[in-house]
Amino acid sequence: MRARVLTFNTLFRGQARARTGALADLVERSGYDVVCLQEVISPLILARFRRAARSYPHVAHAMAPPLVRGGLVTLSRWPITRTHFLTYAIGPPVRPEWLLRKGALFTRLRAPGGFLTVVNTHLSANMDMDWSASNAYTKVEQSELRQLEAAINRIPQSEAMVVMGDFNVPRDSSYFQEFVSATGLQDALKGDTEPTYRPDYADIGAIDQLLVRPGVEAATRVVFKEEIRLPDGRPAVLSDHYGIEATLTR
Repeated sequence: MRARVLTFNTLFRGQARARTGALADLVERSGYDVVCLQEVISPLILARFRRAARSYPHVAHAMAPPLVRGGLVTLSRWPITRTHFLTYAIGPPVRPEWLLRKGALFTRLRAPGGFLTVVNTHLSANMDMDWSASNAYTKVEQSELRQLEAAINRIPQSEAMVVMGDFNVPRDSSYFQEFVSATGLQDALKGDTEPTYRPDYADIGAIDQLLVRPGVEAATRVVFKEEIRLPDGRPAVLSDHYGIEATLTR
C-alpha cells in the first residue's frame, strides 16, 4: 500500500471563500490520495471546494445543521466503505465551539493493496494558550483525547490507520505523549517541534499532528507556508496553520 495524504486547517474566517478556492486548485493539481480538512464549517464553502476538486469523487462529512459537523471533511480518490463521526462530549468552560460539535471523523477506504482507516480530528482550542495540568482547557483536551483513544483502540490492530488533524495540543506536551502511548500509534513527525501554526499569528508551535499505526511508514513534510495570490491579485496566506503532507507505505 502507498498513499499520499494531507491534513490542513483551512481557517473558517477572513476571505474564506477566496482562500478555499485557491486551496482546492492546489489540491486538485496535487498527487494526494486523501485530504483531511478542518474548519470547513459552511456547506456552501464545502460545495465550492468539491466543484473545484473534481478528482476527489469520494467525500466524507457529517452535518450539524446548518453547519458541517465539527468542520471536518475527508476527501479521497479511493472508494469509501464506511464512515463514522465521533462527537466529543461537551464540558465546561462554555465556548462558541459547542455549536460546531467537534469530534473525529473515521473513514475506511478501499485503497490499492488493502483497506486504510483515516481519522480526521479537531480538538477544542486552548483559549488560554496554557497547557498546564490545572488549566480548564487542558482538562477539556485531555477528556477529548481519552474519547478518541477509546474509539481508536476498538479498531483491530491489524487495520492500517492514519490519524491526523488539528489537535490544538503541542507535540511535546506530556498528555499528547500519553495519548500516543495509550493508542500504540507512532508520531510520524518523530517529535519534531517545527511550528504548524503560523508564528506571526501566535507562538504555539506544533499543534497539528499526523500519527500512524505500527507497520505503516511515513515520510512527512510541513507545507503551505508561502503566500498565495487570490483571484483578485491580492497576496494572502492559505490559513493561520501550515499543512502536513505524508507519503505512507505499508
